[in-house]
Amino acid sequence: MAKRAKGGAVKKGLKKQAGGKRAARPKAGSSKASRKRKPVARRTAASKGATGPASRLVMFHVDAFTNRPFHGNAAGVLVLERWLDASVMQAIAAENNLAETAFVAPVKAHDGTACFGIRWFSPTIEIDLCGHATIASAHVLWKHLGLKGSRIVFESKSGPLPVARRGEWIELDFPARPGERVGDTRRLARALGREPVELFKARDYLAVFDNKRDVHEMCPDFAAVRELDCLGVIVTAPGAGHDFVSRFFAPRAGIDEDPASGSPHCTLVPYWSGRLGKKSLTGHQVSKRGGEFRCEHRGDRVVIAGRAVTYMEGTIAV
Repeated sequence: MAKRAKGGAVKKGLKKQAGGKRAARPKAGSSKASRKRKPVARRTAASKGATGPASRLVMFHVDAFTNRPFHGNAAGVLVLERWLDASVMQAIAAENNLAETAFVAPVKAHDGTACFGIRWFSPTIEIDLCGHATIASAHVLWKHLGLKGSRIVFESKSGPLPVARRGEWIELDFPARPGERVGDTRRLARALGREPVELFKARDYLAVFDNKRDVHEMCPDFAAVRELDCLGVIVTAPGAGHDFVSRFFAPRAGIDEDPASGSPHCTLVPYWSGRLGKKSLTGHQVSKRGGEFRCEHRGDRVVIAGRAVTYMEGTIAV
């Protein structure tokens, strides 16, 4: 049987970033001693580059952009002492087969704010920006690993990403990615099976429809979507009870449909803010699992807020 790794370096790092002091150890038999200890991310042989059978990592499975299990978008979260090799992280993400798995490692705090590096992997590729797995990572740090304070900064391939906690909502401060208008819609219309009234392109295509029923009933040809010159395709229409509805298809990233996705809102929010003439917006991602979003347009940045709930906590052997 594989041995469980010892150590608490990550938790110590969190205490240091938060400015906390080590609490006195409760005496045996006291009520404090009998309480269940908070789970911590442990230093393992894997985090030092080993790949033997004794290597273990703590992992959380979190549903984001929802406050109910089995809804929103599922993300794996691993908080590490130091980075694993990229091939190992990709293999873990493939084994999880979730939309994304986030890997987080502490870096030096900045101006008293806790800072972490973050990388996201779909089952097939590394992603440049991911909202739901960032919300899931912040949720794990605050709820399960005892991080204090209400702000975190994640250092990513898309630059610094400030995150704030406001009650049960977690706010992401992401770069805006407004799309440029595309005139020829024929190839995309064939892939989606419906003709959009407007088409834009940033990292992803943004296909706009007049009726939310078009978005709800969309059945794309995923093989054709995979051949488009983009990471994914966002489809959107005016909502009822929300400012807009959307769905996101990303077969090129190994995900036919991402059920509740934050990064497409970097393009959705500038579009709907300009069209509706308002800065604060609400969105509903109308996949089978669904997702709820509160958004705000701030020029070259967008705020994307959602909730999160933990589904599972455990260890993986790599």
